[in-house]
Amino acid sequence: MKITKLLVAATFLAAAVPVFGGTAEAKTKITWWHAMTGANGEVVNKITKDFNASQNEYEVVPVFKGTYPETLNAGIAAFRAGQAPDIIQVFDVGTGVMMNAQGAIKPVANVLTEGGYKFDKSQYIPGVVAYYSKPDGTMLSFPYNSSSPILYYNKDIFKKAGLDVNTPPKTWDEVWADAKKIKSSGAASCGYTSTWLTWIHLENFAAWNDVPYGTHENGLAGKDVKLEINAPIYVKHFQAIADLAKDGTFKYGGRTSEAKQIFLAGTCGILTESSGGIGDIVKAGMNFGVGPLPYVAGDKNAPQNTIPGGASLWVFANKSKAEYKGIAEFFHYLSKTSVQVYLHETSGYIPITKAAYEATKKSGFYDKNPGRETPILEMIGKAPTANSKGVRLVNLPQVRDIENEEFEKMLAGKETAEEALDNAVKRGDAAIQQAIGQ
Repeated sequence: MKITKLLVAATFLAAAVPVFGGTAEAKTKITWWHAMTGANGEVVNKITKDFNASQNEYEVVPVFKGTYPETLNAGIAAFRAGQAPDIIQVFDVGTGVMMNAQGAIKPVANVLTEGGYKFDKSQYIPGVVAYYSKPDGTMLSFPYNSSSPILYYNKDIFKKAGLDVNTPPKTWDEVWADAKKIKSSGAASCGYTSTWLTWIHLENFAAWNDVPYGTHENGLAGKDVKLEINAPIYVKHFQAIADLAKDGTFKYGGRTSEAKQIFLAGTCGILTESSGGIGDIVKAGMNFGVGPLPYVAGDKNAPQNTIPGGASLWVFANKSKAEYKGIAEFFHYLSKTSVQVYLHETSGYIPITKAAYEATKKSGFYDKNPGRETPILEMIGKAPTANSKGVRLVNLPQVRDIENEEFEKMLAGKETAEEALDNAVKRGDAAIQQAIGQ
């Protein structure tokens, strides 16, 4: 299902029908639409169950609504119909859409303050809270599951291929070399696969290598963005992927997280994926290792810092005071150190508070689980530059669709990497202009 027809923020605002919650039941119900599956879906259920058991006034009801794009689509449609949930989980790419629909949402900072809690952004990991805040620092959404892209590798496959099981590839050239060796040695039928080509190989590729994704600081300093993803550094990178795909050394899984299943099946030896994917990998019982996101060899500024992925929790406008109070209580509960430590250690997502990070570190968890600190260090290792603060387009989901369409043509041998990226820029720029009304 395409998301592009529902992306304009005005679609939210044009049908701003007041929706007042509250029921005759003893507990005020708080509906939470989410997109978590597998091990992460189990975490959602446990957290809400524990919160509901911790008090007698509110009941959070989690409802799975499909993939990230499907959940955002469902939320937009529900708001237009006057049946919006109280809370909706929106992936990072939908942040610009939600920010431009201010009449449809209530800033989380306001929800917490009105609920009796002092909002202190200094308690949160800076890079995470900044991504979901207005320029003046007001936090608009609650960063429930923030992640960073990292590299996973199957140690058993590495051993069969004669590779060092304790040394993951650090640069993209090393990834290509290791992938070719895995394939040629017969250790696995595929050397390398990746989830989220747009998030990992464009948006985070830009930040990690400190190169621009687009003008106006990738959209954070202005809406009239011109994409710059057809620069030589991108063309070389994607042509390498296209070349590896010709004989199956690289295997494409799909536009979102589908490639994780290819890795879990033992088909490919190397995977780049969200740190939030670690729960399913652990659950599968794989003998795996973790490394930082690879960077371009010889780039003097790399590695720089990664930008948050995952999703945050947005609160819809026009709810009752009781519902807002319950949401504030739930978000306060989610901010508790013990809850954040559990979420981090179980799912692989980044703890959003400094206290949770320090508690995890002090407990020795990272010493016992090498690599689990990697996504945090990627994000906080260096102060962000104009190229690495993030990507903020009013229609980023639509632009990602365009980019994915061109990548799929490239991987099918219908376009070169240069042609694919040139087309993505031309079509993407036109879509951005249309979205901002120019």
